[in-house]
Amino acid sequence: MSPLPPAQRGMYFEEFQVGQRIVTAGRTVTETDIVTFAGLSGDFNQIHIDEEYSKSTPFSARVAHGLLGLSMASGLVVQTGFMEGTIMAFREVNEWKFIKPIYIGDTIHVETEVKETKAIPRIGGGSIVISLDVKNQKGETSMKGTWTALIAGRPE
Repeated sequence: MSPLPPAQRGMYFEEFQVGQRIVTAGRTVTETDIVTFAGLSGDFNQIHIDEEYSKSTPFSARVAHGLLGLSMASGLVVQTGFMEGTIMAFREVNEWKFIKPIYIGDTIHVETEVKETKAIPRIGGGSIVISLDVKNQKGETSMKGTWTALIAGRPE
């Protein structure tokens, strides 16, 4: 007996419409997140790991790595489930801008919007371009940009 395929709760390519919006849950950024990411990435820049040094910077405190924020945004988007079982590949970060720092204790969430859809019959689905706006608990944008993902089409 062959194993069952993974559960699909995500949207098929045909279900995506330009203008659709999805807002993720929030996540509070901890010191553990930053230290773990420093160890994983090898980025031990003092602005992330040295409290005393960080007091002398324009941020006045330790901040999360920009790429940690980007990674957390990806995780928050995945947790919504809208691409679960239907995403074929994360294809491209089309643009990304780091606007405000993310501090220890900030709670971030992501507001997404479908900007473009393009059918690609040869892959059995298409591509979607989504904008992401990563906001902190004050509603301020920390980072934003657009990503492209390949999404499976509805099975026949």
